[in-house]
Amino acid sequence: MRSETQGAVEALSPRSSSLSPLSIGIDASRSLRPEPTGTEFYSRQIIGHMLAAPSDHLAFRLYAPEEPTAEAMRGAAPPPHDQRAVTVRTLPGNRLWTHRTLAWEISRRPPHALFVPAHVVPFLPPALLPPTVVTLHDIGYRYFPRAHTALQRLYLELSTRWSTAAAQRIIAVSRHTANDLQRFYGVPEAKIRVIHEAPIPRPPVQHAAANGRDAAPLSVSQRPFALYVGTIQPRKNLLRLVDAFARLIQQHEIGWDLVLVGRRGWLSQEYERHTAARGLTGRVHFPGYLPDDAVAALMEKALFFAFPSLFEGFGLPVLEAQTTGVAVMCAKNSALPEIAGDAALLVDPENVDEIAAAMLRLSQDENLRQELIAKGYENIKRFSWEKAARETLAVLEEAAAKK
Repeated sequence: MRSETQGAVEALSPRSSSLSPLSIGIDASRSLRPEPTGTEFYSRQIIGHMLAAPSDHLAFRLYAPEEPTAEAMRGAAPPPHDQRAVTVRTLPGNRLWTHRTLAWEISRRPPHALFVPAHVVPFLPPALLPPTVVTLHDIGYRYFPRAHTALQRLYLELSTRWSTAAAQRIIAVSRHTANDLQRFYGVPEAKIRVIHEAPIPRPPVQHAAANGRDAAPLSVSQRPFALYVGTIQPRKNLLRLVDAFARLIQQHEIGWDLVLVGRRGWLSQEYERHTAARGLTGRVHFPGYLPDDAVAALMEKALFFAFPSLFEGFGLPVLEAQTTGVAVMCAKNSALPEIAGDAALLVDPENVDEIAAAMLRLSQDENLRQELIAKGYENIKRFSWEKAARETLAVLEEAAAKK
């Protein structure tokens, strides 16, 4: 791998190479966050697996605002198929990096095709924009406008309209997202390719012990527990989940707790206040963002996984739970039924009684739990990052041929 800025890229071996016939530029900026969630996780995995895919006719040019580490580039993928065919262009900049810094770079030195894994295509006149493929994960702001400021909504609306118009091809991570793009923005079906994300196996609990890490997250509850993993924010419907849990304590005196793992997002303080007001301090736990090995430890110990989100463009936590071998309850809206298949207990996310009934059933019915776990192992066979990478590269080659 070659770095075209001063200094070598950490943990990636610089080697020289002649340029392959087809150059693929990739916006790698969203893969750099130290605690990736959602779009950042997707960026890491799809980029890493694209670089690892066997190919003798592709060269990759990665654009990033800072020098990326190997971990940020590879995710859970194996090393690049040919490190000589990978170049990193470090382009320092902050405000409007995509529309200023990246746009300037690709207008001066355009690749044969550009891949943007996170929504926003650089704003350039069509003659200066390389054939572009963009991944659009969801348009949740259309369903939950109050989750964003007026300025954020305006930017999301304008950038999505621009991306759908400017890109040669659009990757939707679910059929539900593809349908939304057609419904709200009139994107032709022929322009959209549905390519699912995929889970990665969580490291086993023994991995944490082998690394000498403290398994403290398991001590958040001395009782059995139900588990949620995801950002702590209104769209995830956690207030109703807490209310359903409170109802079970009052009506059935259940002996298990609720653990809500995730980075604190918009209005996250409301959840802890709500929990305290319901008298649930000590029964509902907020351990915050946890590393993969700690999440794996919790997954393996959980009675079941609860994911009653109000809207998901994909719903990766459902697949991660199924990969780990834990029974899943999730909402029957948006993309979740498409992703969960027949391997989850589906509920109306706006019905607290229905959520509570499903939680009680999963906590008591061992046969049901084992049935859902077995079906989950079958369901995850439909999803693979290697498959997603192959399909994404095929779309990029298709877009490059259209120029």
